[in-house]
Amino acid sequence: MSNNQQQFKYSTGVIAYPVFFVLSIWIVFWLQVRFFPSIKKWGVYPQKIEGLSGILTSPFIHADIEHLYHNSIPLFVLSVALFYFYRKISWKVLFFGILLSGLFTWVIGRPANHIGASGLVYVLVSFIFFKGIFAKHFRLVALSLIIIFLYGSMIWYAFPVKEGISWEGHLGGLISGFIFALIFRKTIAKPERYVWQQPDYNEDDDPFLKHFDDNGNFIENIEPEIEEEPISEENKPSINYTFKENKD
Repeated sequence: MSNNQQQFKYSTGVIAYPVFFVLSIWIVFWLQVRFFPSIKKWGVYPQKIEGLSGILTSPFIHADIEHLYHNSIPLFVLSVALFYFYRKISWKVLFFGILLSGLFTWVIGRPANHIGASGLVYVLVSFIFFKGIFAKHFRLVALSLIIIFLYGSMIWYAFPVKEGISWEGHLGGLISGFIFALIFRKTIAKPERYVWQQPDYNEDDDPFLKHFDDNGNFIENIEPEIEEEPISEENKPSINYTFKENKD
């Protein structure tokens, strides 16, 4: 597979996987409203054995369209950042993030039905934030801060400041993301490099750059260079001088 094909496949996955994940949540919500309203009860019920199954199902269930909307946008943006910078561990962070944050909710949560993908959103915010600090990748730190700023100082909702919000799930997500940032601290935030970003890249070998002259002007048609064959001693032309004696 060529480098261009690899780059296309990588770029497609960065967008396709988050779109698929968010779309699946919307499909579940449509099924919930349209056909199966009872699945709204498939959340996390703390300290109850039957409530453990909600650890896997609760991120796909939402109370209403507003709840779903407020989770969808940050989930999509942060998932794209996760797949772009941490492609090799992205699925691990998502899957184990759902499990660990859900388990925290089950342990410390109030006796209620905890639903929504906000716990996973907090996992991604915490992981990208702390991983950016550990790796000194400040663009990722800035991204997390922007998400926090845009969505109503969401850090405060990891504490019991408002009724009807699963602050336990938010707090579990923050703790889980921090734990993953420690576990994967040796993983470098490094997106796929283009051809011209490779260490062994040579401008003279790039056929695209040959279409530009020294002044940066684009040349559409390039005349092929004709290599002159070096003259060897055998092929070297010889000149013979003949002297004619004058007898007069």
